[in-house]
Amino acid sequence: MKLIVAIINNDDSASVLSELTHKGYGVTKLATSGGFLKAGNSTLLIGTEDEKVDDVISIISEFSRKRTQMVTPSPSFIAEGFISRAVEVTVGGATVFVVDVDRFIKL
Repeated sequence: MKLIVAIINNDDSASVLSELTHKGYGVTKLATSGGFLKAGNSTLLIGTEDEKVDDVISIISEFSRKRTQMVTPSPSFIAEGFISRAVEVTVGGATVFVVDVDRFIKL
């Protein structure tokens, strides 16, 4: 058994969650925020059998896309001497962790 922890952009969370549940995967969604952009993310917790991990990752990959966005640095960056104009950054996509589960109990 594996635990998949997927951090995805809020803009993609509804479609990823919908497809995972449509395919029969149990998913828990947590509202989280990133450290760099301080933007909202969704962290999905998915428990599944080892042989289904690639299918889950494929779904996450298909329904979470990268995009660019203009971001103005926060005042703390400006004070440290960085340029204060907006910069283009890549957001979206997914960060996925796959962790072994020693024991799974559903009560």
